[in-house]
Amino acid sequence: MKVNAIPVFDQSPPRLTKQDWDTLAKAAWEVRRNAHLYGPTAVGAAVLTASNRVFVGCNVEHRFRSHDVHAEVNAITTMVAQGEKQLRAVMIAAERDRFTPCGACMDWIFQFGSESCEIGWQKEEGGHIEILTAGELMPHYPR
Repeated sequence: MKVNAIPVFDQSPPRLTKQDWDTLAKAAWEVRRNAHLYGPTAVGAAVLTASNRVFVGCNVEHRFRSHDVHAEVNAITTMVAQGEKQLRAVMIAAERDRFTPCGACMDWIFQFGSESCEIGWQKEEGGHIEILTAGELMPHYPR
C-alpha cells in the first residue's frame, strides 16, 4: 500500500510590506501625541486586523500607576469594541531603544493574534522599524 504525503501549507497571512509598516508607524506616532503621562515615556500603537482595518491607542497613565493602560492594550481593546477579533500586526512608537511589548501586552497580542502576528517598533518618527513575530519575541509562550 502506497501512502501519499499530504502537503502542509503555511496558513499565515502574507508579511506586511514597507508601505504597510510606514502607514502603521504614521498612525502610531500621531496617536502617541495624545498620551496621558505621569512618567517620561509616551507610547503610541497601531494594530492591523485580519480584515485590514487599523486601530490606534496611546498609553493612558493614572496617578495610581497600577491602573495605567498601555498603548497596545488600548489599541487592541478599541479593535474588539469595534467588532474585530483577529490581529495581524502591531506597531509601537516610542522614543526608546528596543521598546517591545511587555509580558502583559504580549498576553493580549497572543489572545487576539497568533505567534505569526508581526510586531514592529520604531524609536524615532521616520526611522528604522524593527520587526519580529510574537513567537520570536516570546518563544516559550504557553500555547
